[in-house]
Amino acid sequence: MADQIKVLLVDDHQVVRRGLRTFLEVQGDIEVVGEAADGAEGVARTEELKPDVVLMDVKMPVMDGVDALRRLRELDNPAKVLIVTSFTERRTVVPALRAGAAGYVYKDVDPDALAGAIRSVHAGHILLQPEVAGALLAQEETNSGQGRGGSLTEREREVLGLIADGRSNREIARALVLSEKTVKTHVSNILMKLDLADRTQAALWAVRHGAAG
Repeated sequence: MADQIKVLLVDDHQVVRRGLRTFLEVQGDIEVVGEAADGAEGVARTEELKPDVVLMDVKMPVMDGVDALRRLRELDNPAKVLIVTSFTERRTVVPALRAGAAGYVYKDVDPDALAGAIRSVHAGHILLQPEVAGALLAQEETNSGQGRGGSLTEREREVLGLIADGRSNREIARALVLSEKTVKTHVSNILMKLDLADRTQAALWAVRHGAAG
């Protein structure tokens, strides 16, 4: 099926990969295209198989999930990475999000919720558990572009509000009757003006500073 979401599983525990594959293979719109046992293999397989979504563990041998995320960003790989882990400490959460994770769920997540999470990040949404969002907000509190919101244009504020709502560039373009290229330009300007690294930080900045819709 052309509209299937291609998923790569990256986890050093075979039993976890097998369990994820068994569940996901019964989803009509999700196809598991491959597996990897560590971050380095995960990067290589992502480049080779070109999945839409990568389910990535954090703690792995050879290369951990955070370093794998950074490497994928360096390669400008378009795959969305959904972190699936049992680790909830802030020192694990924040680096993964800063490295470019599109979402973050726990290994005990309800199977149907996991499938929903895959669909959500594939659609361009940011997916964070409430406590994870709180951890990142706390980390960014003193260094998140605070006080720079006044430099945003009215249109950029509209775009920022829609980012905070979890809208993809395509959805923002439709809502504001703009081209996707124009929306991408606005997003780049917002990140530059607020000195933020990515959409996740922009969304959390908007929540923190009351710019969300």
